[in-house]
Amino acid sequence: METKIGSVDAAVEVKANGVVGSPPAGHCYPIAPAVQASAPEKTLGSHLARRLVQVGAHDVFSIPGDFNLTLLDHLIAEPGLRLIGCCNELNAGYAADGYARARGVGACVVTFTVGGLSVLNAIAGAYSENLPVICIVGGPNSNDFGTNRILHHTIGLPDFSQELRCFQTVTCYQAVVNNLEGAHEQIDTAISTALKESKPVYISISCNLPAIPHPTFSHEPVPFFLSPKLSNQRGLEAAVEATMEFLNKAVKPVIVGGPNIRVAKAGEAFVELADACGYPIAVMPSAKGLVPEYHPRFIGTYWGAVSTAFCSEIVESADAYVFVGPIFNDYSSVGYSLLLKKEKAIIVQPERVVVANGPTFGCILMKDFLRALAKRLNKNTTAYENYRRIFVPDGQPLECKPKEPLRVNVLFKHVQKMLSGGSAVIAETGDSWFNCQKLKLPEGCGYEFQMQYGSIGWSVGATLGYAQAVKGSKRVIAFIGDGSFQVTAQDVSTMLRCGQNSIIFLINNGGYTIEVEIHDGPYNVIKNWDYTGLVDAIHNGEGKCWTTKVRHEEELKEAIETAMGSKQDCLCFIEVIVHKDDTSKELLEWGSRVCSANSRAPNPQ
Repeated sequence: METKIGSVDAAVEVKANGVVGSPPAGHCYPIAPAVQASAPEKTLGSHLARRLVQVGAHDVFSIPGDFNLTLLDHLIAEPGLRLIGCCNELNAGYAADGYARARGVGACVVTFTVGGLSVLNAIAGAYSENLPVICIVGGPNSNDFGTNRILHHTIGLPDFSQELRCFQTVTCYQAVVNNLEGAHEQIDTAISTALKESKPVYISISCNLPAIPHPTFSHEPVPFFLSPKLSNQRGLEAAVEATMEFLNKAVKPVIVGGPNIRVAKAGEAFVELADACGYPIAVMPSAKGLVPEYHPRFIGTYWGAVSTAFCSEIVESADAYVFVGPIFNDYSSVGYSLLLKKEKAIIVQPERVVVANGPTFGCILMKDFLRALAKRLNKNTTAYENYRRIFVPDGQPLECKPKEPLRVNVLFKHVQKMLSGGSAVIAETGDSWFNCQKLKLPEGCGYEFQMQYGSIGWSVGATLGYAQAVKGSKRVIAFIGDGSFQVTAQDVSTMLRCGQNSIIFLINNGGYTIEVEIHDGPYNVIKNWDYTGLVDAIHNGEGKCWTTKVRHEEELKEAIETAMGSKQDCLCFIEVIVHKDDTSKELLEWGSRVCSANSRAPNPQ
């Protein structure tokens, strides 16, 4: 059987014409250009703008500041590029993160230090999730470098390299452009490095340079063509041979997909291997959406003690498991409690294969390895047959009585029916992680969450960016806790300006529920807001917006029907009011295990 997978491989694909990325989506709220697009000058600013369009960053998320205003003029003037003004730098960074998940590259523009340090948290998150985000900062006048002057927007020292030093730890390349001679090379190197490494980069551009013509920008920039990486052929053959010998001796092997499938662009190769080998397929929680759940041998999420029912039993009882692109951390391992043995594992990373306790093979691309291995493995369906023998279908939540307070499991029973190939799910850090993991994604349905970094509030900006990237092709359905929403709520405003029609389920349970289950205390209780009233105030009669509160199942069903029907062209904000202790059983288990890991006593000295 041939199973197709969508955006995992297409996100940053080099097309035949050399352009990386995808065509622009729909129009955003216009910002009037200050530089005429009909006769663009060959300047540093126009070169950077053209490069962003070429690689697929057709929407750039920005906050103006005095050091970047001239640069913003040139970005606005570029045909095919839309400048989207956000409410704060943190959300601009989160939006670029969400955009990169859908398009393969994202970009944001902020001002020097006060803007740069505000966006830093979002860039760190993008680094942890292997997302190529181009962070552009309007920097000081080129004449101020090396003068011992004290500048505004700094910490008051004549050495104003603080921002650069901060970004060095969360980006894979940093370019400080303070002269025109090397600007062309610095910009091109930074952007190409972001695409090749699938990590954020930092570009600081002196505020007096964007509008100045220079001979290096005198011609239309040659479209990017990134030389493809190649596997070491002998190493590839040796790795396949060793893995084939190991797996073909196994009685009940399994295969588990991990989040590094995205950075390796190996989604289709993973499916080819899954089709060929006959093994049951599971997915690590952070890879949900990267592995096709409609595959006939998909058995669910492997997440240790909080796995999909019957999934962990099959994975942990296997005599061989192939982990493709895994990241094992304290969260994904449920407080380091996975029952796995290294001697049974094949670990396949983007450029490396480790066979059990034996050999390691480097300089091997994941997709090349998976495709070559698929041709050499014997088909073995034993583990899947074992799964079929023990499998019991999911139960249904207890029926709600009329006017009974709404339960979270009832909410997600109805959400499941909303999903299609034309939707995408965004799950905020918190209990939404666990409830959304249980959703069964139909073919083409997108799914994103930030598991490695886990920054609360991420989903508001990410919903903005992702929805802008898929505008016209998918409708985003976001699940955000009340505590997280209070961190980044402002950019619902930007969603309205851009005419987005996402559906936001605001789950109001009175606090930081995920923290409660790890370690409770009065600091986990927050001030309740009138969330629908807040969004109505932000709406202020401009744009299309519909809000409602739901307390009972009957109200929920009516709200979903309205959001999917008469209000399908609106931003829909549904506040779901639930009991403060209404959590998934998985969060209860996970929270206690993470608490145990966090509270381990110091090792004896």
